[in-house]
Amino acid sequence: MPNYSLEDVNGMYIDVLRELGNIGAGNATTAISDMLGLRLNMEVPQVRLLDFRELGSAICAEDEEIAGIYLEVSSDIEGSMMFLLRLESAHYLVNKLMCRSDDCVEPFGEMELSALKEIGNIIAGSYLCALSGMTNLKITSSVPFLAIDMAAAILSVPAIQFGQYGDNALLIETEFGDDVKINGFFILLPELESYEKILNALGIQM
Repeated sequence: MPNYSLEDVNGMYIDVLRELGNIGAGNATTAISDMLGLRLNMEVPQVRLLDFRELGSAICAEDEEIAGIYLEVSSDIEGSMMFLLRLESAHYLVNKLMCRSDDCVEPFGEMELSALKEIGNIIAGSYLCALSGMTNLKITSSVPFLAIDMAAAILSVPAIQFGQYGDNALLIETEFGDDVKINGFFILLPELESYEKILNALGIQM
């Protein structure tokens, strides 16, 4: 077991994660632009180190419904990741993909959920590709799991896992869109040993 804490690791490579956020968000914006046939602009991602208890309020009110895409990560690194969208952003992306009016807010049916899962899978995959490209590590992901629920309920999944490793979480917030801005929140949760692999692959020796 490594003899350093997750808090130490987070402080050391937050600048690297900021660069990962830039590359991953750029990849995701390009992929979604191609998918939707739109010209999208991207803002510089915001990277914050937070106490895990602050994570929910940094995204929205805990009782607000959001869409969450969860994937297991394996191969050279182990862990999980999540991509979170507020519902208005989720509706906007699905409406664009399905050629509907932007103001359509009907409850998601099976077709809409499938479309949203694919959008989330592409965005999450873009971040993992960026991480893999920066580290030359092989990273594979599971089939994505989609949930639409209150933020507190969705964030309880990484809370259980993250509680094993420390009290802090790294949150990467991205914003992209045309006339309407889409806010997405990316959380990567590698196991502690995987942090060491990532750091070593980036040339940061412990």
